[in-house]
Amino acid sequence: MDNQRVDSGARIITITDHADPRVAPYADIRERELAARTGLFVGETIIVLEAMLLRAAAIHSVVASQRMLARVEALLAEHGCAAPIYTASDEVLAALTGIDLHRGVLAVAERAAFEPVAPDAYAPAQPPRTVLVCEDITNIDNIGQLFRIAAAFAADLVLLSPSCHDPLYRKSLRVSTGNALRVPAVRAVEWPGDLVRLRERFGLDIVATAIQSSLPLREVAPPRACALVVGHESKGVSEAVRACAQHVVRIPMAPGVDSLNVAVSAAVALDHFSRGTRV
Repeated sequence: MDNQRVDSGARIITITDHADPRVAPYADIRERELAARTGLFVGETIIVLEAMLLRAAAIHSVVASQRMLARVEALLAEHGCAAPIYTASDEVLAALTGIDLHRGVLAVAERAAFEPVAPDAYAPAQPPRTVLVCEDITNIDNIGQLFRIAAAFAADLVLLSPSCHDPLYRKSLRVSTGNALRVPAVRAVEWPGDLVRLRERFGLDIVATAIQSSLPLREVAPPRACALVVGHESKGVSEAVRACAQHVVRIPMAPGVDSLNVAVSAAVALDHFSRGTRV
């Protein structure tokens, strides 16, 4: 074992045995992440680590392949993060994690610093003008894509219905390119009651995307403040949410095509309805 100290205060520790207890949080992540980890989440890729470093004190440790070690060391030093950096051969890392860690970076952090907050705890400095509302999104890739899209189209907030997939799941984070850690998120408790209360609190117009009884989205002028709702991958936006909406819109399709993937639909709709600044 080789220990040394770098300027950032982070310890670089070489691991030679995948069963070393110091790296136990990274063990068999392909399987163990199927269940929620108590109080922790795992981030993968250098881009996700950069987002995690926005709250550097929440990071417990980092694992870096030998080819990524210098870059990770410099990044932690830049952010003044003193979390230990574990490094190992590719063979040891594969035995430890159960995955091919070809991206070369993993990190473990406290969930609480990044977890979606309860609706009553959401207290922004400025009222949100664009909210992306995700109802019953259960696909790992889609929830990650939706956070990436929310960031790209300058949404102020993502509101998750109670059954939406965990945005801090490792693969979702990776697909979001770290934006699930950057875009503020609220996890509803009562549905659709929390959506209605958010509308009333901030003066939002709810715009639901649906095929049924809807207008082409370009026929609806963007409201002053908008909560755009996208729904379950196969069921769409629920009838209960459509009943709460000021507008129900659809994206016109060419003949023979009935719909788009939920993430693509969100991007098209946010391009029209987002009131955030884009350059």
